[in-house]
Amino acid sequence: MNPRAPLLAACIALAPLHALAVQLMSAPVAIANPQENTSLVSRLNALDNRPGLSADYSFRISSQHPGVVGQKITRAQHTYKGLRVFGSETVVVTNTSGDIVSVAAADRRPGLTPSAVTPSGIATPSPPPPDQLTPNLSSDDAIARAVQAVAATGATHRWTPSAELLIYPVMKTVRTSSAANKPDDQLNAMDVEEVVDRYALAYLVQLRMALGSKLIYYDVVVDARNGDIINKWPTLQTVIGSGNSQYNGVVPISTSATSGGFQMLDSARGTGGKYGGMAITNANHSSPNNPDPGSIYTNSSNTWGDGLQYNGGSTTNANGQTAAVNALWGLMNTYDTNKNVLGWQSLDGNNTATYIAAHVGTSYDNAFYDDSCHCMYIGDGNSFYSLGAIDVIGHEMSHGVTASTADLIYAGESGGLNESNSDIGGEMVEAYARNGGTGSSVPASGNDWMMGKEISKSGEPLRWMYKPSKDGSSPDAWSANLKNMDVHYSSGPNNRMFYFLSQGSKADSGSDYYSPYLTKTPAAMSGIGNDKAYRIWFKALTTKFTSSTNYADARNKVLQAAQELYGATSKEAIAVQRAYAAINVGADIDEAGDGGGGGGEAVEQVVNGGFESGTTGWSGSTGVIGSHSGQAPYEGTRYAWMGGNGRRSTETLTQRVQIPATASSAQLSFALHIDTAETSNTVYDTLTVSLRAASGSLLTTLATYTNLTPAAGYQIRSFDLLPYKGQQVTLSFVMREDRSKQTSFVLDKVNLLTR
Repeated sequence: MNPRAPLLAACIALAPLHALAVQLMSAPVAIANPQENTSLVSRLNALDNRPGLSADYSFRISSQHPGVVGQKITRAQHTYKGLRVFGSETVVVTNTSGDIVSVAAADRRPGLTPSAVTPSGIATPSPPPPDQLTPNLSSDDAIARAVQAVAATGATHRWTPSAELLIYPVMKTVRTSSAANKPDDQLNAMDVEEVVDRYALAYLVQLRMALGSKLIYYDVVVDARNGDIINKWPTLQTVIGSGNSQYNGVVPISTSATSGGFQMLDSARGTGGKYGGMAITNANHSSPNNPDPGSIYTNSSNTWGDGLQYNGGSTTNANGQTAAVNALWGLMNTYDTNKNVLGWQSLDGNNTATYIAAHVGTSYDNAFYDDSCHCMYIGDGNSFYSLGAIDVIGHEMSHGVTASTADLIYAGESGGLNESNSDIGGEMVEAYARNGGTGSSVPASGNDWMMGKEISKSGEPLRWMYKPSKDGSSPDAWSANLKNMDVHYSSGPNNRMFYFLSQGSKADSGSDYYSPYLTKTPAAMSGIGNDKAYRIWFKALTTKFTSSTNYADARNKVLQAAQELYGATSKEAIAVQRAYAAINVGADIDEAGDGGGGGGEAVEQVVNGGFESGTTGWSGSTGVIGSHSGQAPYEGTRYAWMGGNGRRSTETLTQRVQIPATASSAQLSFALHIDTAETSNTVYDTLTVSLRAASGSLLTTLATYTNLTPAAGYQIRSFDLLPYKGQQVTLSFVMREDRSKQTSFVLDKVNLLTR
């Protein structure tokens, strides 16, 4: 190893970790062309070379949206023999040169190892044999069966029904071996797992229908061989249930000049879409079973509304305009919250404009988001006041964000998380709007943690986030029955988790803010505030969640997001673990303890991950380990300085680690600082992080970092290694420099914490 030749940037004081949290999402991304998609699929196939994989297994690009500046997030569905495997997918983060930065996945593909055996020792069933991959039913037959199954005979189709032929994993819940003898009422979410019981060739039928005054939106899974209904779930995403705003007084609204006056078209927020910008339209009592959004609101002056509940008369006079004022102010603040705080533009991150139609139906007690048009409809209310309150708008628009990213299946635990994300979004938009609707952070207060309180004539909100059970139906904590509940109720525990993460809890057992599951010290956990809690949650949703994410998976991925943003042992990572423990998902830990792993029973599998004991535990180019004046450590005094030579060179560090077969979580994390003298927009120098089997064969490449991704200070990288439980694997860091201009990859604080 030659003496290092670092840039001046290498000597800059380390950026505080909290600065990493204010990284913004990048501008709208260019959607990859077919050739780029083919290239990415090829790279994914090359990375995913586990035993059992063959040419029958591949990937299908489903969506793309921005990551943080310089990154793109791509969602790739898993396929088997050309058919999508439902709920099985990979989330890939790539940098500007197309290198894979991180990967998260939900793998339900048949016949794979090492993920073929669960912690309970249950083998994944085989896929349907080739002679059972030909359907006996046509797509039209499947649609007819689905219509019959949801009792929609005589209904009309609002949107053309679709029927996708796919492989459907029929799931079942099993206990982990460590929880085999636990009483049912003592089970924790980490004590059970969802495993594949069998695979079926099936049609996923999507129905968007109307019958009378009732909307019938359902996804139905129909067995393609015999026509049986395997599963079905409703998909209509509802709340249940200077202008003069009804709820917020006089508010500024962004309109556009038009011939003879003004219109509610906000051209400063969003582009394209149906109206070319964010718009509020007048549905003018159009039937909710087949609503016509109508035309954009217009007015001769730029003063709108009278601030009063709609009286049932004209929808275009001052009183009728008030519902539109509510809607536009809510839409503006939803857009601004996510863009100004996170950098996320509109619902899809790509700044595509949406619209809200006011005055749907007559005395209609509902508001709903319709993903077929990426828009929202608002009723005037009967038992409720007009449903255009700020948290309701934020809630419904957040459904659009979910649909564009994780696309959480609207049933079971994933459906509860889908609804919870919308409640979280509604509360954060409310906090932002109530404090002026400006700034780059979510204010610490301003929201009431009660969903829909303003629209309630009784004063009772639809949901209490801090104690969901106050509504009489929502649970406060996870239980095995959660997956069987309506998604508006199964959202309750995660809502409470987010409240605790932001605001903390109380130790008084008689308090609405108390959790009996917080058994460590202190009994009252500390919150980290709205801003940090929302950043962590949003990062997990957009870069890690898959459509089938459940509560246990969400806990692990939210923890990874916190570790990446704030550090493996940060107070924020500790708060995530305690907040989930408070709802019976994972074990509680002491607040002053280490926050890097899977709970109070975390075990470190890496020897000398901070390099303070020199070369102990490490093999390869161990001369890179030490302490030098040109670089600062993440913590302690030593680190591994890979690269920085300014000449053609290769350096490696490896360590063999064991991931216990009984592990319920396995989190790899490390601190990495990159600086470079390269100036071209070309990859010259790389650091590849991978796992290898005991035989030496490549299991997977976790990430590749390059000279194109330098940063002042360390960044925390984390990966879920649970798919490799029961194996002894070699953790490998390989640095390659070209013939000139140094790039330094400085590594510290390598942890593999298992529970």
